[in-house]
Amino acid sequence: MTPDATGTAKSGHRTEPLKPLTSGVLPVGDGHEIYVETVGRVGGLPAVYLHGGPGSGCQPDHRRLFDPKRFHAVLFDQRGAGRSTPKGRREANTLPHLIADMEAIRNNLGFERWMVVGGSWGATLALAYAEQYPHRVSSIVLRATFLGTRAELETAFLSNLPRIYPALYEDFLSLLSSDQRRQPLDAYWQMILDPDPAIHGPAARAWHDTERILSEHTPKRDRLDLEALRSSQALPSTPFMEAHYFQNDCFLAPEQLMRDAGKLHGIPCIIVQGRYDLLCQPSTAHKLAAAWPAAELRIGENAGHSLYDPGIREAVAQAISDLAAQKQ
Repeated sequence: MTPDATGTAKSGHRTEPLKPLTSGVLPVGDGHEIYVETVGRVGGLPAVYLHGGPGSGCQPDHRRLFDPKRFHAVLFDQRGAGRSTPKGRREANTLPHLIADMEAIRNNLGFERWMVVGGSWGATLALAYAEQYPHRVSSIVLRATFLGTRAELETAFLSNLPRIYPALYEDFLSLLSSDQRRQPLDAYWQMILDPDPAIHGPAARAWHDTERILSEHTPKRDRLDLEALRSSQALPSTPFMEAHYFQNDCFLAPEQLMRDAGKLHGIPCIIVQGRYDLLCQPSTAHKLAAAWPAAELRIGENAGHSLYDPGIREAVAQAISDLAAQKQ
């Protein structure tokens, strides 16, 4: 549940990205090739970073979460996202495929176990992977926990949105007919995946812009530009992959990640959660931590959903460092 982002570092951080140790593409079958890069030092603590969306991609600033003297970290663009090809392809693109891709990357690099780091949708993938391959996970850092359920999406878009941004909610609904408003999320996903650009274009922009406003603690605007929704400019990529995944319940069984939380027993975890996150609410992180004795919940008191809300980026980097220190 992360809209397209530039990954620009906030003030106080270097402006030049760390250069990758290696970068390239890995064929993973079904016509997909995923972009993979490593940073840090060979022989360092293995780690993998999982970006959000689904469908956004890794950014250069994500490399800076890992101390290059301590880690051998992997960043990759999930199927159809970022620099992976074919761009935007949804065929053979499911949660089990992404988990299998992680195993292909781990095997390719010769890592026995690795730290898994993910935020928002990246947290969903991190949990799903760890519950399937707990013996391959040394520790976990989560940000903005999302369990991939329809209830979480309904809370974000049908409860938090009208309660916090009522005028924006009216804008959001304005693209829908009276019949479609009975099930607005299903209507949006169907429109976004419609092959007609006149239908999917405005819907994708409206979804993306609404989600972005919800993702920031202090957004620069709180309404949709209804005229701009029919722009001829390039469309954001995340709404299409999100619609594909959300329409299919993220390819998870009902409550699967909470149901299988016992498989995470003994895996150290730090969960970073913004107090005012409107997309991935704190109660979800609290529920997960309560079912996972090895998990520690750290709240960012002045932050919402974004990695770049005050204190969140630093808290994620500190959580990564703290768990790494336990391995020394």
